[in-house]
Amino acid sequence: MKFFFVITVFILLPLISYSLTIEDAIQLAIDNLPSYKAATLRLKSVEALYDASLSPYLPELDSFFTKSKHYTRGSDHESQTFSITMTYLLYDGGRRFANRDIARLNFENEREEARNSLIDLRFKVKNAFYSTLALKETVHQRRIQLEDAQKDYEVAEGRYKFGVARLLDVLQASVRLEQAKFNLIQAEGDYNKALSELNSLIGLPIQEKRDLKGSLDLDINIPDKSKILEAALKRPDVIKAENFIKISESNKKLSSSEFYPAISASASYTKSKGGSLNAPSQEDKAITLLASWNIFELGKFFRKKSSEIERDVALERYNEIKRIVQLETTKAYEDLTSALSKLKVAQKQLELAEHNYRQAFGEYRVGKGDMLTLVQAESTLANAREQMINTKLSTILAVIAIERIAGIEDLANFK
Repeated sequence: MKFFFVITVFILLPLISYSLTIEDAIQLAIDNLPSYKAATLRLKSVEALYDASLSPYLPELDSFFTKSKHYTRGSDHESQTFSITMTYLLYDGGRRFANRDIARLNFENEREEARNSLIDLRFKVKNAFYSTLALKETVHQRRIQLEDAQKDYEVAEGRYKFGVARLLDVLQASVRLEQAKFNLIQAEGDYNKALSELNSLIGLPIQEKRDLKGSLDLDINIPDKSKILEAALKRPDVIKAENFIKISESNKKLSSSEFYPAISASASYTKSKGGSLNAPSQEDKAITLLASWNIFELGKFFRKKSSEIERDVALERYNEIKRIVQLETTKAYEDLTSALSKLKVAQKQLELAEHNYRQAFGEYRVGKGDMLTLVQAESTLANAREQMINTKLSTILAVIAIERIAGIEDLANFK
């Protein structure tokens, strides 16, 4: 018996359903979403390029070795040569500094891009999670609608059997009952599709059924709009636009470096032996100072002019991004305030619809009302329930939109 119990538990363990919170969903997406993994890997790649930009500040060490076999009429002989050279760049007109600065700014931009990927990930997961949660609530409400329609039908059928109601009442209640069944089937299908999309996004098996643990009810105090605008101007694409201005300035320095000489120093050691006369080994030690300076090359004048213009281009793009961010933030803020206002109206409509349905059902049951009024009251109540769900979802999506636009992780805890 003990062995059988252990086997039974082992078989049933995979069938146990675990609830899924929004925090769990976000963490699963961070661990599994390929696009976010690609962004983090890309960041490591660019970081390696930034480290590589340090190379010109360090000396270079080169070596080579040759061994040759010579065939002549007089005699055959071998020769060997070994050389090692260390070179250090003393001055290049600011080229290595500009390249280092550009690599650093590219790394910072890639880091901001990774942060932007995380912001998008949170937005997508929250959007999918709460949309699925709303559909789950819709399924629940449509089951209640079906129960109400079933109750209306049973009352109409009972009154008809006792001869106190018309056949038309039964038919009207029957039509509403079938419509409620249809609506429930449709809601269940929409919920299953939404759950599959959420599972795909966070890396779970598409057909896995996990109970979503969360609520559509919000308890949030909207922060001041000026604080949200301030946060929005620190979001990744704004910072990247600022960095592009700095990159254009470094590119200007890079093009200006062509007007200055490049100076380097090297120390070398060469040893060779062998030869046709079997000469003794020869050694050569040398210290070299090399300076090169391009006196004239037409292209560098135009490259310098182009880099100056590109700086102005980057500045205007930065101003454009700021304009768009401010506009998007203002519109999202207005959407949230409107959604909160609609939420209060939807709550009041639901209360009135519930009261109206109870009144219509009571009057019809005692013979004071008609079935058409009851069906309309039940249908109005069903619409009010779904409107309440949709309004709650719209409010949550408005909050999520502000979080994305402003680069805020959680608006409820934002100060």
